[in-house]
Amino acid sequence: MSEINDRPNANGPNTQLVRAGYDPFDYHGFINPPTVHASTVLFPDAQTMARHGQKYTYATRGTPTTDALCNAINELEGAAGTILVPSGLAAVTIAFLAYLSPGDHALVVDSVYGNVRHFCDTMLARFGIEAEYYDPAIGADIETLFRGNTRLVHTEAPGSNTFEIQDIPAIAEVAHRHDAVVTMDNTWATPLYFKPLDFGVDVSIQASTKYPAGHADVLMGTISANAKHWRQLKHANGALGLCGTPDDAYQVLRGLRTMGIRLERHQANALAVARWLEQRCDVVRVLFPALESFPGHEIWKRDFKGAGGVLSFVLATDGREDFSLRAQKFLDGLSLFGLGYSWGGYQSLALVVDLGDRRVLRPPQEGPLVRLQIGLEDVGDLIADLDRAFAASAAA
Repeated sequence: MSEINDRPNANGPNTQLVRAGYDPFDYHGFINPPTVHASTVLFPDAQTMARHGQKYTYATRGTPTTDALCNAINELEGAAGTILVPSGLAAVTIAFLAYLSPGDHALVVDSVYGNVRHFCDTMLARFGIEAEYYDPAIGADIETLFRGNTRLVHTEAPGSNTFEIQDIPAIAEVAHRHDAVVTMDNTWATPLYFKPLDFGVDVSIQASTKYPAGHADVLMGTISANAKHWRQLKHANGALGLCGTPDDAYQVLRGLRTMGIRLERHQANALAVARWLEQRCDVVRVLFPALESFPGHEIWKRDFKGAGGVLSFVLATDGREDFSLRAQKFLDGLSLFGLGYSWGGYQSLALVVDLGDRRVLRPPQEGPLVRLQIGLEDVGDLIADLDRAFAASAAA
């Protein structure tokens, strides 16, 4: 979807993406920033070295290439600062380590990305930090879960694999009354379709591996904080010594320039596929926030400007058939959809979701859950491929 921007002195989202983070005339007019490979940075004299009196001191603290990407993300997020890390998972875990200490209690949404749950149940537990999982639909009632030592609330909207939409403003308002930090994994929507910091979130997290990079060949995460929480995040990252590489930063920044038009295609294709799936008798239900039938649709419509291209559906069975066998037959019947993890790239992907680690939410009981990443192919071809897979899954 596109819209006319009638705000004075403000650019539209695609114009912003094309220009954010780097002025070509800062480097001889070249339209892309140079890829600066570095570890050691030289100082002109001992006094400058002693007081760290220059912009760049060592490459773990930034280079012109990584700064160009951070500046672009700051502009998109409305953030006081952004750090780059090697993956989306690292972005979540570093944010947790920045704000949590032994003895603290954290509230984590039960639809969280599975590897984040593993981190909470293993690493955080070893550090004496308790993670408690909550229903994504809890809204302002999250107040009943707060304790005197609750220091962080982690949100993810839509939730991983089942796409629950959270009432982020309501949760943030409660958390701030209890002086807790609110973090959010906003990978699905990106700052184009939802700006977490505008809705009360303190720290916005993206797996840049997905839509910003866009080509299934780069791993990176970004963590962006508001002014109140930026310094603590920056200090924690400096202590951990984790940073994104200049080559990856260059690739993500280049992908960012076309993210707006790619997202429009992902969204249009996904909505067409979701509506087609809804009409099938071999689909129990479709999990996609942009559908009017989705339970969280009204909150999504209120807060979000668009939808990502990832959705799930429950594959119908006859009640006696083995769920895993039925799902495998469906996946093996696909030819255009690749079988692989992750999403956000140009190619469509499919996998079967295991929700066995959920603590609060009950997984679908009617059949296996299949997740689809809807890519940039012609949507008629994707639907034809899915149709063949349904036929294959139903064959004896």
